[in-house]
Amino acid sequence: MTIDPYTALAASLRENAAKKASEALTGVSAELGSITGSGLKLDSFKHEIKDYLVAEFPGTLKLPKLEMTGSVTGLKDGGGGAVSGKGSFAYDSSETEKASLTLKYQPGDRVLALPINGGNDAIVICKVVSGNG
Repeated sequence: MTIDPYTALAASLRENAAKKASEALTGVSAELGSITGSGLKLDSFKHEIKDYLVAEFPGTLKLPKLEMTGSVTGLKDGGGGAVSGKGSFAYDSSETEKASLTLKYQPGDRVLALPINGGNDAIVICKVVSGNG
């Protein structure tokens, strides 16, 4: 049976990449912390991290077809008179490419973070809230 050298090379590269990724992530665990007025304080790290990173989520924003009701104010009719009242608003489904969700945090927010560089830096992944209310 002849072994295909390209298949062997691909298998070796795949194994090597998996091993390196595993080594790089060994010991990396997410932690809870709090946003302060001047930085990030992780629960298990005694020093505040002044210059932390924030995760950004690039992608395509997809919105479904949607109908809502609400109040209308500030519109003018053909004669320049004010128009107000209740109305129904219909939106077609849409997609917006190159959209990006960047989360903003306030002091006191509890967050999930990944400490890096021995805890000297951290990446804030998301805000965490109670599941009970």
